[in-house]
Amino acid sequence: MNAAPFIDEIDLNSLSVDPYPTYAELREQAPVAWIPALNMYWVTRYEDVRSVLLDTGHFATGTAASLIFDIFGEHMLTSEGRTHKRYRSAKLNGTFMPAPLRNAYQDKIERRIRQLLGAILGDGQTELRSTLASRLPVLTMIDIFGFTDDWEPRFRSWYDAFEAALSNHGNDPEIRNRAKACVQEFHIRFQSEIEASRANPRSGLLHDFLNGPTEVRLTDEEIRRNALIILFGGISTVEAVILNSLWALLTHPPALSLVRENRSLLDAAFHEAVRWMAPVQSATRHTVREVSVAGVSIPAGATVNCMLGSANRDAAVFKCPDAFDLLRQNAREHLGFATGPHHCLGRHLAQLQMRLALDFILTNTKNLQLASAGDEPRGHEFRQPARLCLKWDR
Repeated sequence: MNAAPFIDEIDLNSLSVDPYPTYAELREQAPVAWIPALNMYWVTRYEDVRSVLLDTGHFATGTAASLIFDIFGEHMLTSEGRTHKRYRSAKLNGTFMPAPLRNAYQDKIERRIRQLLGAILGDGQTELRSTLASRLPVLTMIDIFGFTDDWEPRFRSWYDAFEAALSNHGNDPEIRNRAKACVQEFHIRFQSEIEASRANPRSGLLHDFLNGPTEVRLTDEEIRRNALIILFGGISTVEAVILNSLWALLTHPPALSLVRENRSLLDAAFHEAVRWMAPVQSATRHTVREVSVAGVSIPAGATVNCMLGSANRDAAVFKCPDAFDLLRQNAREHLGFATGPHHCLGRHLAQLQMRLALDFILTNTKNLQLASAGDEPRGHEFRQPARLCLKWDR
């Protein structure tokens, strides 16, 4: 086995602007590389990324080196085997499948979209992140859990701290401490919801957690930890998917025209946008024993970043990978939601919200276009526009 090459030239600011040339170079010259600036290995080719994500014998998600474990503790994304299966029960998996989601929540999501956008249609302009993309996933999760709307402003402030902490590869103690304090605030608030639900049961995912089969029922603490990762994951990815998908369509007018004529292509737009502009650029794993990846030796106890954003632009799998191609036949093979036991639970919910949101926007606007320059997606870990200014004919 060979030692991993050292890549000293990685610059996070450049990656934030455009990581894809760096990914392409690494796939070609150093598909498994040691990145000293981040103290981790990067795996950049599609098949290698996929094999790591499927290999639970050599790679784990929850170790002392895991940022998500450090911030959130043990939950479905940081556990393996029997514990992971218990956290991610058949009932929970079933809740987030396409048909149950449509039956239980499509009307509610559509109501939320009308609530957020209906009043501004006559304005002819908006900044979509603040008016819709950052709010819809929070309100949808509030509806799924059966909470009241006063959860929204508090959870948005927590979310910003969590997102910063999960990309805190430089181990800034201030970022970590703020996130840990927000986690504690969440646990206190969520425990009050648990007690209220026991006293006056109401429908929703919290009720399902509290009344699951005895053999897999979770403790209050386990419910809180797993609910937190569901809530957080259900916000970050959805916000990015809505913004990235619409930005991709608006910067590719022929694709936008096709979608306007045939709304069933919104599902194709969803998958191609996730492939082309992965909202979460990497999935982190930790080696539990020495392992070889693509002929490169990785020692036990190492941190390995599976670069989803790079895998999704691997020309060995996707023809002309840097092009946004609405009609790409194999776009669904993307790894934007990872794969294996820890694939994203909320991927179908993200698709449903994106499809309903863009359908509403396209139905109720004419001559929709970007209103300002500089709204391109940014970020080396979580990638999306910081804002998306739109305008349309009144």
